[in-house]
Amino acid sequence: MKILLPPSETKHEGGEGSPLDLASLALPSLNERRAAVVEALIDLAADEEAARRVLKLSARQSGDVAHNRALRSAPTMPAIDRYTGVLFDALDARSLSVASRRWLGAHVWIHSAPLGPVGALDAVPTYRLAAGTSVPGLPALRRHWAEATSAAIAEADPSFVLDLRSEAYVALGPMPDSVSSAYVRVVTEHGRALNHFNKKSKGALVRAIAEDRPRVGSLRGLRLWAEKRGIILRDGAHQGVLELVVDE
Repeated sequence: MKILLPPSETKHEGGEGSPLDLASLALPSLNERRAAVVEALIDLAADEEAARRVLKLSARQSGDVAHNRALRSAPTMPAIDRYTGVLFDALDARSLSVASRRWLGAHVWIHSAPLGPVGALDAVPTYRLAAGTSVPGLPALRRHWAEATSAAIAEADPSFVLDLRSEAYVALGPMPDSVSSAYVRVVTEHGRALNHFNKKSKGALVRAIAEDRPRVGSLRGLRLWAEKRGIILRDGAHQGVLELVVDE
């Protein structure tokens, strides 16, 4: 099983790892497209005013332009530790055991805008780029990434993918028809979508799976595990949608 997570706009800065090495990342068939985005962001960052305008940053956020300028030379840290925010705070990967972190490295991809999906323990620098941003010198990110990312996922041939991404990141890499998958929505018992608890519940779900490290290779196996854990995963109204039921 693989789990696909969205990234977060907020990130921890710094790191102790060596600079970005595209050859070390998961899904290596994406490396040419990764390099194109990295170089486009570095080129854009050479003009701070233009970069702030494209990335929709205030003058106080000019540090994010500097991060993009240093993408090739900045220190790195595991992707699962780089991101902050509600989902990643609930997952709290840094407090997990070594075995659980190793499980995350083997089973979790985080879908970034500049690098596509990367492994949870892949070393990445801090950056600023959202899924909907149009970067000068590149086609729209959706056109740049979607087909290549879907093909890379199909090539990896996971037995099952639990898709926890936002719709913006699904657009950058739709799940291929050849791969069994389920897209997760967080709802109440009565089916009402919960925006406030959405990210927190997804992070808590991934933490629970990482703690237990079940041998899951299908949706049926995931639901059997969830039932034992007291987690409610039920079929959604549309095919391929799985509802994670939580209290308000």
